[in-house]
Amino acid sequence: MKVLVTGGAGYIGSTLIPVLLDKGYKVVCLDRLFFGKESLAEASENSNFELQKDDVRWFDPRILKDVDTVVDLAALSNDPSGELDPAKTLDINYLGRVRVARLSKEYGVRRYILASSCSVYGFQTEMLTEESAVNPLTTYAKANVMAEKDILPLGDSEFTVTAVRLATVYGLSRRMRFDLAVNGIVLGLYKTGKIQVMRDGSQWRPFIHVKDVAVALTKFVENSPDEVNRQVFNTGSDDQNYQIYPLAELIGRAVRAPFKIEWYGTPDKRSYRVSFRKIKEKLNFTPRLTPSEAAEEIYNALKDGGITDSMRARTVDWYKHLLDAEATVREVMLRNTVL
Repeated sequence: MKVLVTGGAGYIGSTLIPVLLDKGYKVVCLDRLFFGKESLAEASENSNFELQKDDVRWFDPRILKDVDTVVDLAALSNDPSGELDPAKTLDINYLGRVRVARLSKEYGVRRYILASSCSVYGFQTEMLTEESAVNPLTTYAKANVMAEKDILPLGDSEFTVTAVRLATVYGLSRRMRFDLAVNGIVLGLYKTGKIQVMRDGSQWRPFIHVKDVAVALTKFVENSPDEVNRQVFNTGSDDQNYQIYPLAELIGRAVRAPFKIEWYGTPDKRSYRVSFRKIKEKLNFTPRLTPSEAAEEIYNALKDGGITDSMRARTVDWYKHLLDAEATVREVMLRNTVL
């Protein structure tokens, strides 16, 4: 079986691809490589791996020929990044993914998996299921809702479509990110001995380790179409719904280092608790790893030099850098044209 992973060089994709290769799949990675290709170094040594440097908005659809499954991860990820250029976010996260899905169906791909997000729930106080109303508050969340709405109806007896609403992801990855809640808390603790908590700390979020995400996505690749077609699955676990302040304290205890809480920002407008009963019962999926384990692993990796902080590890900072560089190039080109 051949699996195409869009955004495969990213935080989740670079964790998923080795899992698929270990299971004997042929894997094609389609990625613009905004963050480089170092995360794919190990995969590149496998003869079943192929890298296509391209963009979901304009790639040659012929690469979909003979592909059995598409796992669509390509997106401008997280809420702050989505607000840097909302039009571009919608262009990639909505229109780009709809294009991938429609072309996948046209070229005979049998299965398409959309990586969506629990952020679509926005702010709600009750426990939320896949049947709950969505309440997207950011461009990133709105793009996910729009993509789900247009892509899920494409599913039929020949084309299986599934939307996977991921909890907030954490943990070590080959393309490390420190702009995610758990990872960022650990980095701040390592660098300053302080844990920054966004006010007022009572907001809820569901969480899932990136390695458990890879396991879950593999289940969607392999499960019967009758179980998952044209359906939405919240992906995480009920016992990893955390309020941010207690989570910060949990992480501080996990790394066994002195720490102080430092508050920042205005009260978070996003808060949601999510039920993951459906994925547990239908696909027998229960995450294995916890924020405490991940925090200890990340902290030790920072101490040992296995990972380092950099602009590329903070998505919004790196996107700002790329946008500034793009603006500079345009300015130079315009000046040269005038001259």
